[in-house]
Amino acid sequence: MAAALCTGLVAYFAGGFQAVSASVVADELRYIPADATVVAYADVRAIMDSDLRARLRQAMPTEEKGQQEFQQQTGIDIERDIDYVVAAMSPKLGTEKDGAGLVVARGRFNGSLLETLAREHGGTVEDYKGKRMIVAPAGMHGDTDMPVQMSHKNIVLAFLETGLVAVGDSATVKAAIDAQLSSHSITGNDEMMQLVRDIGSGNNAWAVGRFDVIASQAKLPEQIRGQIPPVKWFAVAGHVNGGLSGTIRAEARDDQSAENLRDVVRGFLALARLQTQADPRTAGLVNSLQLAGTGKTVSLSFSVPADILNMIPKGQPGQPAELPKDLHELK
Repeated sequence: MAAALCTGLVAYFAGGFQAVSASVVADELRYIPADATVVAYADVRAIMDSDLRARLRQAMPTEEKGQQEFQQQTGIDIERDIDYVVAAMSPKLGTEKDGAGLVVARGRFNGSLLETLAREHGGTVEDYKGKRMIVAPAGMHGDTDMPVQMSHKNIVLAFLETGLVAVGDSATVKAAIDAQLSSHSITGNDEMMQLVRDIGSGNNAWAVGRFDVIASQAKLPEQIRGQIPPVKWFAVAGHVNGGLSGTIRAEARDDQSAENLRDVVRGFLALARLQTQADPRTAGLVNSLQLAGTGKTVSLSFSVPADILNMIPKGQPGQPAELPKDLHELK
């Protein structure tokens, strides 16, 4: 059941959002371990009320069936019960092959119902340092028509505070609880928190992280690895309000690396503009891309005009809409 919750939360990480800054999610960030390489935020409640989601709902009516199945399995109504989520990724530990993911969700959760559902599906309930945890056994698939592919790890849902839960594997959730109790969390990382404050202010959703750590752990061919610029930090933020706008920001290791990266982006933009001259709608999107930044900072802003969003068609009941050729090409 905890795995289903995690899957459901991540499935709603895109759409319309409300503005947020680091101060708004300060309580949640206290549960993010200090070694996290990526921290991200999304306002799930605002997604449900966004104009973009309404358009997508018309285009893909089958979304409602999945939402109803999720509520039946977890007792959680995504429309009303979840306000927002903070997610994090920590680096590989010891012999672990993959990094550890954590989702901290703010909302309204029926603990008794969740515990009952977990036990019915073979889960257990235990305490860790005063926090109630629901543990789903490793490899559990559940009884849905669309089984979740599980790893060898136990998946845990922990009740951190009233209206606040954490989802992840056992070690990661326990690390989150320890981070809050010991006051040794991501909030002590001045570089990352400065990026969160910068990128979160005035934006609806954001993600910040250590690009160099992610690149070093990715299984990339040596030819590709050698072409990646020496970037240390990245930050991404977006805002939905009729159209869609956002910023992608990179912090290089030095001024020369940043200038080299700007040269690469300039070449990409020039090529994109050549290829979209025949289509005014996609040309408007490409022309909105603006390169900026000085010193070690490189940023690229974009804006998706309302005309592009109007290309999303309406589907028939129970039948997802077919995307037009222009939108397929854009994707």
